[in-house]
Amino acid sequence: MAALRVSGPVLPDGEVRDLYVVAGRITREKQPGAETVASGWVVPGLVDAHCHLGLNDDGGTTVEETEQQAIDDRDAGALLIRDAGSAADTSWIDDRDDLPRLIRAGRHIARTKRYIRNYAHEVEPGELAAHVAQEAQRGDGWVKLVGDWISRDTGDLAPSFAPEEFAEAIAVAHDHGAKVTAHCFGTAVLPGLIEAGIDCIEHGTGLTPDLVGAMVEHGTALVPTVMQVDKFPEYAEAGAEKFPDYSATMTDLFARRRETIMTAYEAGVPLYAGSDGGGVRKHGNIAGEVVAMAGLGMTNEAALGAASWRAREWLGWNATLDEGAPADLVVYDADPRVDLTVLARPACVMLRGRVVR
Repeated sequence: MAALRVSGPVLPDGEVRDLYVVAGRITREKQPGAETVASGWVVPGLVDAHCHLGLNDDGGTTVEETEQQAIDDRDAGALLIRDAGSAADTSWIDDRDDLPRLIRAGRHIARTKRYIRNYAHEVEPGELAAHVAQEAQRGDGWVKLVGDWISRDTGDLAPSFAPEEFAEAIAVAHDHGAKVTAHCFGTAVLPGLIEAGIDCIEHGTGLTPDLVGAMVEHGTALVPTVMQVDKFPEYAEAGAEKFPDYSATMTDLFARRRETIMTAYEAGVPLYAGSDGGGVRKHGNIAGEVVAMAGLGMTNEAALGAASWRAREWLGWNATLDEGAPADLVVYDADPRVDLTVLARPACVMLRGRVVR
């Protein structure tokens, strides 16, 4: 295969240089006769750190629909996806060089009748750790728990399991070499999870300043899914008549969302971008999530890094496009650090050294 060439300012440092691509990897060594495929601002492949390939409103979906979801994410520049739970077996994606790199978390693990129907393994107290061990072996180093959900007994958000059960489950996952993340809307579930050493919190709208401090101390990451949180008023309205306490809680969490996320950001909690594609959002909108994060007060560069070089490093991939790095990159016609909306208009998407868009 002939060598390819990409040129322009290369982020995150912004140095103008030529990148050559040989056998799917980056080299700075000039390659005579290389085909120039793109010029512009070059960004390490984007990361969607909260995405659900193989999932739709009814649960697990078909291979054909999953494929299209993956293509939509890829064409938007998301070349590395951290699965945040799927009812479908998506391991076959690993065999497709034209689809994004996928880090699977297996299937959600939730309390019986305490999550979206057909999405999760629904288990009772005493069964959680065993299912965590199972999903830790099925996935790619992550397990996804449903930390809290509405309880029909209380009419409000409530933890899915007791703190000691969560702690046992997290320890089991770590023993199996897997990290743990959890869906968490409210506050009550967070202290036990953070103290038990959970690796990441999804959404995190119930965080308080003391819990933010605990996350910093434990090195816990946060994927705030800002676009998903924007739907909280819909959830509040839907539950207003039957579950007024839940409705009030969701209204309050929404009202405090900016303060909550910015408190975590300013305290130094590692934040990463996740679109919730396949959950409540369409696929292919990682750009929208980056814009939404910046809209809360993060700098453009911090929001972009949360969906590119910092997120790649967090997930064990190359943060920069240095010698020998995989040629997973996106090229834009303008500097995304100045105008984040350009992220929605990639000029070139290269995955594994091939131009795919």
